[in-house]
Amino acid sequence: MRAASLRAGFIALVDAAPLIVAREVGFTEEEGLALELTRAPSWSTLRDMLVFGQIEAAHMLSVLPVAMAMGLSGGAGQVGAEQGGEGQGGAARIDALQVLSVNGNSIGLSRPLADRLRGRGHPFDFRDATAAGRALIAATSTRLRIGVPFPFSMHAELLYHWLGALGVTSPQALDVVTVPPPLMARAMAANEIDAFCVGAPWGSIAVEQGVGELLLPGTAIRAFAPEKVLAARHDWTVAEPELTARLMRALWRAGRWISRPENHVTVSEILSRPAYLDLPAEVIERSLSGRLVISPRGEIRQVEGYLEFFKGAAGYPWRSQGALIAHALAARLGLDRGAAIAAGRGVFRTDLYRANLRDLGAELPAAAEKIEGGMTAPTPVASESGSLILGPDRFFDGYVFDPDQLG
Repeated sequence: MRAASLRAGFIALVDAAPLIVAREVGFTEEEGLALELTRAPSWSTLRDMLVFGQIEAAHMLSVLPVAMAMGLSGGAGQVGAEQGGEGQGGAARIDALQVLSVNGNSIGLSRPLADRLRGRGHPFDFRDATAAGRALIAATSTRLRIGVPFPFSMHAELLYHWLGALGVTSPQALDVVTVPPPLMARAMAANEIDAFCVGAPWGSIAVEQGVGELLLPGTAIRAFAPEKVLAARHDWTVAEPELTARLMRALWRAGRWISRPENHVTVSEILSRPAYLDLPAEVIERSLSGRLVISPRGEIRQVEGYLEFFKGAAGYPWRSQGALIAHALAARLGLDRGAAIAAGRGVFRTDLYRANLRDLGAELPAAAEKIEGGMTAPTPVASESGSLILGPDRFFDGYVFDPDQLG
């Protein structure tokens, strides 16, 4: 039988690994798919490629489909509260079919700013978000210029939550600059930004090039943050349910394969190829292991759960994750929170995840939502298998989001 052709886009990041590995190791082929991958230069370009049908699926920022459902980011019309509803502008609605990766971001500082923090006695322990944030605020005499890959991203959400909890009026008191991930180190070298929040391995590249130092991993701010999702147009998922299922199955299997430490060297070598990240495999492997070099002096920090693809039901698209993203956007932008939460819930397609991955043995929690930020230790939860343990998902400041209490 001839393989079905399918086009997908990605940004040059380590967390694009499920798409790349699925193609290169053969998981898509086993599902009868001929997957064509296109590397996009920016998130806005990738979004437009997906919306206008140049590709069928994409490695996508978890926040972006929610923002589009809320009528933000030049995207879709308002999504109705019922999951699967078309709403207005249905052709532009984007579904988050599964979570491709959790965490993987780092906060970096320019060398002069890092030197000021060190001069004030900050230890760069890479753990304490409160101490690091207070040290950063104290060492900054002007408006902080921070680079993020896209305005509607987990990078921006982490920054706003972190600095906002420490008293910085966000985003009004910050100069947030959009910089594509591969250009982040260059922007710092050109003195266009003082700091950044970016996905792996581009924080490490700034260190390798001697222009920056890493202050915190994203996990120090939020222990379990959905970073990238498998995104597809809603009309395509409706029209092509079989192709949707086959792609989801291939990527779930790829995520499981990537998560095994014995495969990390191979994954790094695949991602290092010119068509993908075009970077040294050794730098890529640090992100997979969580063993990061944080400064040009060679200081090393080990980060548990720095980047996850499978552990703790990482791929499960909790509707509460979409609701939390929407709530944060609405609160910051002064939009109706109830409508936003309904839109966010509808974007994260827990129903398709259950239907398409159950027979592979995917971990399927009994619930579609959970209290976000409520787990400070590994916690057993009800699941179809009866044996699911979720890892900590706490925020550094103890923030808890209960979707049932907010609309």
